[in-house]
Amino acid sequence: MVEDMRRELAEGRRSVPAVGAVVKGDTSDLPFVVVNGDGEGLEPVAGYLRDLMLGDASPLTCRSYAFDLLRWHRLLWFLGVEWDRATEADVATLVAWLRAARNPQRLRSRPGSPPAGAVNLKTGKPSLRAGYAPTTINHVLTVAHSFYAFHGRFGTGPVVNPVPVSAQRREVLAHRSPSEPVPVVRRARLRQRVPQQNPRAISDALWDELFAAMGCDRDRALLESYVSSGARASELLGVTLDDIDWAGQLIYVVSKGSRLRQPVPASPDAFRYLGRYLAADGLPAPGTPVWRTRRGDPRPLTYWAMRRVLQRANDKLGTNHTLHDARHTAATRMAADERLTLAEVQTIMRHAHLDTTGHYLTVRIEDMHDKLHEHYTKPRPQRSYPAGYDPADIDAVFGG
Repeated sequence: MVEDMRRELAEGRRSVPAVGAVVKGDTSDLPFVVVNGDGEGLEPVAGYLRDLMLGDASPLTCRSYAFDLLRWHRLLWFLGVEWDRATEADVATLVAWLRAARNPQRLRSRPGSPPAGAVNLKTGKPSLRAGYAPTTINHVLTVAHSFYAFHGRFGTGPVVNPVPVSAQRREVLAHRSPSEPVPVVRRARLRQRVPQQNPRAISDALWDELFAAMGCDRDRALLESYVSSGARASELLGVTLDDIDWAGQLIYVVSKGSRLRQPVPASPDAFRYLGRYLAADGLPAPGTPVWRTRRGDPRPLTYWAMRRVLQRANDKLGTNHTLHDARHTAATRMAADERLTLAEVQTIMRHAHLDTTGHYLTVRIEDMHDKLHEHYTKPRPQRSYPAGYDPADIDAVFGG
C-alpha cells in the first residue's frame, strides 16, 4: 500500500494533503511554530528551531526552515511514518513528490497573467515554472538533514540520518578559503542540478522605459536609489531621515544577512528625486520610514505595495521586471565599469564572497549590438598576391 502511494506521488497522480500550518510564536526564541492538523505544536520541530535561534539566526530564516519542515512532516503524515522512523526511501519520495507537484505559489488568478514558465518576449526572462525549483528541493533536503543531525546529537532521532550527503564535498569545503573559487564536486544523492543562471540585469533601453513609466517622484526616487545603490528592496524601504547622508550622498541600510547598519552610495539623481518627493509630500515623522503611501492616511510603504507599483508598470510595458532585477542591474553595471575593481563592487554590493560578485562579469547580447552589426557588415577578406606573378601560375598553384 505504501509503495503504491509512493509511486503515485512520483508520477503526480496524487498530492499530499495540506495538513498543518506555520503560525507565529509567542516568544522571541521561537518566532514561528509548526502545528499539525489539530493545531498542536510539533515539539521535535520546536526544539530544533529554538536551537537555530540560539545560533543568532534571523526570524525569517526560522520561518523558512519551518515551512520546509512542514512539507517534510506533511509527507510523513500522508505515508503514516513517524518522524523518528524515517528512512532514505521516505526522503526519495519527498524529492519525487516535489519534482512532480505543482507549487501553489505559482497559481495565477489575475486575468491576462502569463502562464507559469512562459518567456517574456520583450525581456527574454522566463516566469517561474509551475513546479518547485531545484533550489527549493535542495533547501528542503538541507533543512531536513540539519533537523535530524540536531536530534542525532541527543539520540532522539534515527540512528542514521535519512538525508544523504556528499562526503567528498564536505571534505573539500572544510578548509577552503573564501577567496578561492568553489571546487566542482559530485552532488549528493537526490540533490538537484542547479544550472548557473545569468544575472537578471535590465538593459539600458528597457530601464529607460521602466523609469519613464513611474508616475511620481517617490517612485522615481526609489527606482533610482535601487539601481545606483544596489540595495535590496526591503533594506531600502526601511530607511528613515536619520539614515540619509545628504552631504556624503550615502544611505544607511540594515543589511539582510549581517543585520548591521551599513552605508551604501546613491547617485545624485536619486537624491535629487528624493528631495523633490520630500518637498512635495512633506517630511515623515521622526523614526518612521521615508517612503510612504500617497493615498489616504500616509503609511509606511511596504514591499508588496512597491511590488504592485512595478506590476502596474509591467502591465503597461508588457515586461516582467522585478524589484530584485534592479540589484542585478546595479551589480552588472558596476562590474562592467573599468574604473571599479571587483573588490570595490563586492564592498558596495555587500557580498560575502568574491565568487558571488564575479557572476556579474558577463557580457550581455544586447550590449554587443554595435559590435555584432560591425562584424556582420564587415566585407569578406580578399586574397591578393604580389605583383609580377603570372595569373596562370597563381591559378595552377592555389586554384581558381
